Amino acid sequence: MRVAVVASGALALLAVLWELWLAPLRPGGSWLALKALPLLLLWPAVARGAVKPRQYLGLLLLPYFAEGVVRALTEPARHALVAATAAALAALAFTALVLSFRAERRPRPR
Repeated sequence: MRVAVVASGALALLAVLWELWLAPLRPGGSWLALKALPLLLLWPAVARGAVKPRQYLGLLLLPYFAEGVVRALTEPARHALVAATAAALAALAFTALVLSFRAERRPRPR
């Protein structure tokens, strides 16, 4: 679960940096940086290990992954690299979440 917490936090940070400085849609940044807000709102509860926020995060990561893939394939150079990094972080966080749910479901040996 720690991997999911770190990856989702890194994805939120990257989303803000992406739209303000690294590869914004418009020079000088854009309001699209607010896309990190849902991740930032869920992050403290996910870090505590609450189940419902982790489930919401699992659903929320899919659009971030899709945006990263689409923009990685359609934008040039540095923009594509930032988008591919975002897609990789979303995929990593999603995989870690799924594995953490599977581990919790499995009965532990006595």
